[in-house]
Amino acid sequence: MRIVHVYKDYFPVEGGIENHLKSLAEAQAARGHEVSVLVTSRDRRTHIENLNGVRVIFAARLATVSSTPISLAMWERLSRERPDIAHLQFPYPWGELAQYCLGRARRTVLTYQSDIVRQRYLRVVYAPLMHRVLAQVDKIIATSPNYIASSAVLARWKDKCVAVPMAIDPLPFLNVDAEAARKTRQQLSGGGVSDNTPLLLFTGVLRYYKGLQYLLEALPSIPDVRLAVVGSGPMEREWKERAHTLGIADRVKFVGEVANPQLPPFYAACDIFVLPSCERSEAFGLVQLEAMAAGRPTIATEVGTGTSFVTQHEVNGLIVPARDPVALAAAITRLIRDQDLRARMGAAGRERVLRHFTFETMIQQIEAVYQAVLGV
Repeated sequence: MRIVHVYKDYFPVEGGIENHLKSLAEAQAARGHEVSVLVTSRDRRTHIENLNGVRVIFAARLATVSSTPISLAMWERLSRERPDIAHLQFPYPWGELAQYCLGRARRTVLTYQSDIVRQRYLRVVYAPLMHRVLAQVDKIIATSPNYIASSAVLARWKDKCVAVPMAIDPLPFLNVDAEAARKTRQQLSGGGVSDNTPLLLFTGVLRYYKGLQYLLEALPSIPDVRLAVVGSGPMEREWKERAHTLGIADRVKFVGEVANPQLPPFYAACDIFVLPSCERSEAFGLVQLEAMAAGRPTIATEVGTGTSFVTQHEVNGLIVPARDPVALAAAITRLIRDQDLRARMGAAGRERVLRHFTFETMIQQIEAVYQAVLGV
């Protein structure tokens, strides 16, 4: 099968969708498919690389508008391709319109990662064309049944939708070296702090929708806990200042970016993983799967998306209302005080990942979608 994936960025750019796309493309290539990825370059130069069996076309980028890379070369390159399947990652209006206008694939599949939430003017301007794109595609993949049920956009196209959850490779998180985890916990806890002090972990790009400010606001009422924040992003300075204002800066360690291969000891080092998202832009919360694979209970917020599909309330973690520091503090306190509950939820989370969220499961489900639209 010839497959072309279309999105704005690819490795070495890292992010939830970028990592998902890389894993998907490489797994498909390993299964014998002819896989290409068409994305924009980080400069004005078009070049092609073969990365782990995947042909990656980096089309020259002219500019970036509202987080949307603009590339005329992408349109020209896409018009040359004759794949069996074109697979789009939404939202990326420029790539979606390129496929709509010039794509030559036999069938088109679109993974609907998230509604367009914050770029209001883009949402209004793009809406008529967006629905034309969604009308043209043969199948829409959502990453959770929750998103299909809650998205006003997908409500119009519900008959085209199928849920295929995102996935991870759980192996790096299953058996982390105990000494590496101990050293990481010591590093995160700071000098002079007992290893028994409860440690919370947050990982992710520090963007507005992550809601970290609400987790910070919960900490003053939980004096016997520390927080490690792994990641960087546009909100980093503001959230560091917020920690100082709240008087908790000495209990919050901003670690900065950590490469994906180095993340497992951080999950192994923590007691509880917290994802305090506050907007629908948090469509799935892939980092929850990493924490679950490491056997850690998760606390997430209800934003009407996949966060409360991944974390099942009272099973492998706790779900609390979004933007509610009091509810976050209560959930954290409950898990801190009940070690047996943490262990049970951690074990349930690991079992859930191994049963439902592995690459093999995801690849088989996506391939079944391809075969269905191709009629094979």
